[in-house]
Amino acid sequence: MKLAVVGGGSTYTPELVDGFARLREDLPLTELALVDPAAERLEPVAGMARRMLRAAGHPAAVTATGDVRAGVEGAAVVLLQLRVGGQAAREVDETLPPRCGCVGQETTGAGGLAKALRTVPVVLDIAETVARHAPGAWIVDFTNPVGIVTRALLDAGHRAIGLCNVAIGFQRRFAATLGADPSRVSLGHAGLNHLTWVRSVLLDGEDVLPGLIREHGREIAADVGLPVELITRLGAVPSYYLRYFYAHDLVVAEQRTEPSRAARVAEIERELLALYADPAVTAKPELLGQRGGAFYSEAAVALIASLLGDRGDVQVVNARNGGVLPFLPDEAVVEVPARITASGAEPLPVAPLEPLYAGLVAHVSAYETLALEAALRGGRERVADALLAHPLVGQEHLARELTGLLLEANRAHLPWAGTR
Repeated sequence: MKLAVVGGGSTYTPELVDGFARLREDLPLTELALVDPAAERLEPVAGMARRMLRAAGHPAAVTATGDVRAGVEGAAVVLLQLRVGGQAAREVDETLPPRCGCVGQETTGAGGLAKALRTVPVVLDIAETVARHAPGAWIVDFTNPVGIVTRALLDAGHRAIGLCNVAIGFQRRFAATLGADPSRVSLGHAGLNHLTWVRSVLLDGEDVLPGLIREHGREIAADVGLPVELITRLGAVPSYYLRYFYAHDLVVAEQRTEPSRAARVAEIERELLALYADPAVTAKPELLGQRGGAFYSEAAVALIASLLGDRGDVQVVNARNGGVLPFLPDEAVVEVPARITASGAEPLPVAPLEPLYAGLVAHVSAYETLALEAALRGGRERVADALLAHPLVGQEHLARELTGLLLEANRAHLPWAGTR
């Protein structure tokens, strides 16, 4: 089975390879094609992947190319993990909005919109190549903003599912706290990508979340960067991305005085690429744990194995709403547990979202619709409308100012940026 990774020069890739090596019984991989236009990244990452598989006794061949067509041709699955503009663009996404008093983040708010504008057209071009040269292949999207990118793929008729590591990260943390095998733990996880709440933690079918909050509330609160009093009052665990909403002004104040996450990630990536280039390094470096993406490989292997093996198990993915959250359009993309078969993801019913959560979900989902329209059709007014609709911006003067700043900063990636 051939699997292609577009954005294969990412420093994340050895995390994936580690999962492929450990979970080979779940995924009988024969070829791993790494696709990336940046040869200076692709070559050391591909060399590292080959050494890791060889050290694990895995027989899969690793190919590396900057040509999307060659890389995806004949693949059963194409995994997308690209970053248009690299860490330099991310630095702008994170540092420009705080100048206007808004959160700077690469997947939400104004920075998330900038990333969507850069990313959606590129992803759709890649998907068209996949459709022509790997007909029937599944596209698994790990590229942020996952919800918007996944909806773009689905709206264009591609066989696509969005994947995020937030849910599996919570599941593994709770399982470790409970001293239980992760297979015994499932989550009542619902919302949009990077806008979710865990409202139940089932251990062998019994909800143990109240006890986890009572006994480990301070640890949980520290993990998500929010006060323990809030976690206790909600009786639920917000994704750590909810900190940008629930502690907006505090986050902006921090961002105005502290180095950006993008700067730290760029530093980590330089060190990782140097390690990957060392022929003596044959195992995933410990430093990779600081890059983010924990449990990404396990989530990816589980999803791909279920799609190809028609397993019918339940995983948290990004898929069409289809009435699961009845206050959203059916075509919206939500992040919920879904049954995974060879036909794709079938979201399962979830308990009705409380108004405290539903209002924010509806607000951000409406923004995502406008953001996708702006990414597909361009235009300053569409960008301004999306910013005006986002709860982290939401004021006309901010939307107008940020539109000008973001378009100017991203002009190299947006050929329409100088037009209306």
